Amino acid sequence: MDLPEVELCDRLRFLPMNDQERLTRFESEMLPLTTDAYNLARWLVQNDQDAHDMVQEAFLRAFRFFRGMREETSRAWLLRIVRNVCYDHLRKRPGLSNASDSDQENLPDTKPSPEAALQTKSEITAVRSALAKLPEDFRTVLVLREMEELSYREISEITQVPIGTVMSRLARGRQHLTDLLKQMRAKDLL
Repeated sequence: MDLPEVELCDRLRFLPMNDQERLTRFESEMLPLTTDAYNLARWLVQNDQDAHDMVQEAFLRAFRFFRGMREETSRAWLLRIVRNVCYDHLRKRPGLSNASDSDQENLPDTKPSPEAALQTKSEITAVRSALAKLPEDFRTVLVLREMEELSYREISEITQVPIGTVMSRLARGRQHLTDLLKQMRAKDLL
């Protein structure tokens, strides 16, 4: 009886590998995810240099445990490691998780008028500031869904919570974000 190709590939994935095979497979599956890992880390730790450090640590951990990767997607598995590394880092440095304005990226002027460019930059800065004020659980699912465009299932795998909890955190996180932006607007900060 012949196995379908997908099932055969899944079974081969768990056969013992020598170090060179493991390295080759790791490079082909994980290295293309570097940008995704950095984007998540940047949003969670809100500091460029720390994000690079967190991604490096996450890749080291991922390589160390690569043989033990279960049947989940490589992306979800790696991003869960990134999230855990970032959370460990944030727990060690309480109060330092908020980024300063100087850490914000310079945005190119894409609007025809300087006023429109200033308004756009102000709005982006306000959303980033409001996002930074959200609790980690809400910020994490919002970044994974809205910026990384992951499915609820992938977010569930990364955060290790049920899909219903993911949807609840998304709804509550969006509501908190909206409320924070309304408060900023009322105080003329936006």
